[in-house]
Amino acid sequence: MKQICVIIFFYGFIGITNAQVSNYDVAAIKFANTINSDDLRNLVYFLAGDSCAGRETGKLGQKVAANYIARYFKKLGLIPVVNDSYFQQFPLESNPKTEITVYHNSKKVESSGIFFLHGFKNYSIQLNDAVFAGYGIQTQNYNSYDNLHVKNKAVFILYGEPKRNGESIIVPGKQISEWSSNFRKKISLAEKLGASVVFLIINDNEFNHTVRDIAEIASEYDLEQYYNPNHIPYLFIKESLVKKILGIKGNLMNSSSYNISNVMLQLKIITNYDTLYGENILGLIEGTDLKNEIIVITAHYDHLGTHHGKTYYGADDDGSGTAAILEIAEAFAEARKSGYSPRRSILIMPVSGEEKGLLGSAYYVNNPVFPLQNTIANLNIDMIGRVDANHTGNSNYVYLIGSDKLSSELHQISENVNSTYTKLTLDYTFNDPNDPNMFYYRSDHYNFAKNNIPVIFYFTGIHDDYHKPTDTPEKLDYEKIEKIARLVFYTAWDLANRDKRPIVDKINEFKNRR
Repeated sequence: MKQICVIIFFYGFIGITNAQVSNYDVAAIKFANTINSDDLRNLVYFLAGDSCAGRETGKLGQKVAANYIARYFKKLGLIPVVNDSYFQQFPLESNPKTEITVYHNSKKVESSGIFFLHGFKNYSIQLNDAVFAGYGIQTQNYNSYDNLHVKNKAVFILYGEPKRNGESIIVPGKQISEWSSNFRKKISLAEKLGASVVFLIINDNEFNHTVRDIAEIASEYDLEQYYNPNHIPYLFIKESLVKKILGIKGNLMNSSSYNISNVMLQLKIITNYDTLYGENILGLIEGTDLKNEIIVITAHYDHLGTHHGKTYYGADDDGSGTAAILEIAEAFAEARKSGYSPRRSILIMPVSGEEKGLLGSAYYVNNPVFPLQNTIANLNIDMIGRVDANHTGNSNYVYLIGSDKLSSELHQISENVNSTYTKLTLDYTFNDPNDPNMFYYRSDHYNFAKNNIPVIFYFTGIHDDYHKPTDTPEKLDYEKIEKIARLVFYTAWDLANRDKRPIVDKINEFKNRR
């Protein structure tokens, strides 16, 4: 009773009337408080548990998670809006089966000695010249391309880097440099110099082990940087095959760079895919007098799945965000049951396919259930359960990205809501258009932003377990997730109940960079 009296006194002091949208809304506080760390923990432990098997889009674990979320929505009484279903299904290509054929002077090269990371459906090229570029490195003190002509040629490059007494020649005092740890650096250089295709040469005895490691690394990180059909193709090839093609005897690893003429090479790549399906899960809290206007709250519930016997649990990425929007859904559902339906409708939409290129959110904006012109904002949560290296010892923060890109009013609403309710430190480091991480373009909000829908992306940063099997539930800070989820709820509550939608005043400043 004492607490209620204090709040009434505070309201009288600041002169809020019943007709106004309060800056300190008692109902908002009541329902925000239903978002709690224990419920969040339970949700994450299921989503990032063994039964969901890493939630790879199109695979069984994703289906288990999708059905769990749909049942959760039904229990809350959310309205199914896709032909009386919660599921919006979309197709994707998966399980690539690639046939690689290399011909040398019209003779087929043994394919068992060649490895290829998928990315090209159908590709064919014939080249009459080649280059052996040693280790394919170009620095101030070491240049594999000295006196070589690379443009429009096949380039053969040794995997790894030159060493002396077990140490890198490129970076003395270290065992390896970035030229070894990131083979894409060599590919990018060859492409910049004009190469048409790159063959990375691996010693026969190390070939199987090395390509297995390469495939595993590719599955742990953003696949786009490896499987990119907009760049030149690259293949891994056994040293013995290269020696046959180039006519080299002895140890290739000690050979110098040189141009090769009149060596006809033909490369054919044919990839067939299975068609699998992912699902977005759509649950609606219907509004009242402004119900035709929609606020979409998203998080991706998919992750990387299980590969080479290891499960990529994805507790933070994005079990944390998915749990948060499920709790937000429950808070709005409780408000509706208590007679506090929002004026605008709230669409809670966990999406899949994010890890494969923002596919689920892209499908939704191209096949919207509600007209995009009626969608007033997208609030997207992706990874809010950990503390990054920039905030060691201080968990009371969240990175906000995109809040001012299209609507300066949405940015101000977000600031006001936080200063009134949650008092988190709002960090805009990654909102800088020159930020090299380009996070603004890397999560599902971006597909809404491309359609001139104002967005806010909530994020707490990259950590050592990102895209690794070690991203597990016990490492998350559930009190932190609780506070950020409440911030998103308060922001959605404000947007849903204000008289006018946020003005889009920065369309001309928005640049489509993806």
